[in-house]
Amino acid sequence: MRYSDEGSPGRLWSVPVSIHDIPETGRRFELDADERIRAAVAAALGLRALPRLQATFDVTRRGGDGLRVVGRVGATVGQTCVVTLEPIENEVEESIELDFVPPVPADLEGAAGKGRHVEVTSEETPELLHGDTVDLGAVAAEFLTLGIDPYPRKPGAVFQAPTEAEGDHPFAALASLRRGGQGGNAP
Repeated sequence: MRYSDEGSPGRLWSVPVSIHDIPETGRRFELDADERIRAAVAAALGLRALPRLQATFDVTRRGGDGLRVVGRVGATVGQTCVVTLEPIENEVEESIELDFVPPVPADLEGAAGKGRHVEVTSEETPELLHGDTVDLGAVAAEFLTLGIDPYPRKPGAVFQAPTEAEGDHPFAALASLRRGGQGGNAP
């Protein structure tokens, strides 16, 4: 994932944190998006409403030049039921655990990073720092996006396919023409 792309939902909620702002003991961030930010994120994600968007992060140093971000994003999202088309609200709770490292300098890439040891503490590949900064608002918005149900259903709503009566299927008019019906000449 990229946390600074122009036009992404994350860019609408920007809370940049520099590695220099994080003490050796770490720092806790509790974010609560205001109404303007929630409206912009809701519009970008195609949500009917976004009455709550919050995130909590514990940010610690990762080596001398990286950051570890652990936390949660929580939101109440207003959506439309895909079965009944009625408005519904769903809760989203997503865990976040990311490591950020600076990009490998070009002069070290060819030498396979000789003398540079990069420790990976999570199961996934670390994210790249952009400069010396991580945008926690963008991280929260990206994980919100991942947690939203793309096919929300109202509790108890069940889709029932319509039964096809004679003449209701898409090719009924063609079949009728073939049988010589509806005033046409049958082939």
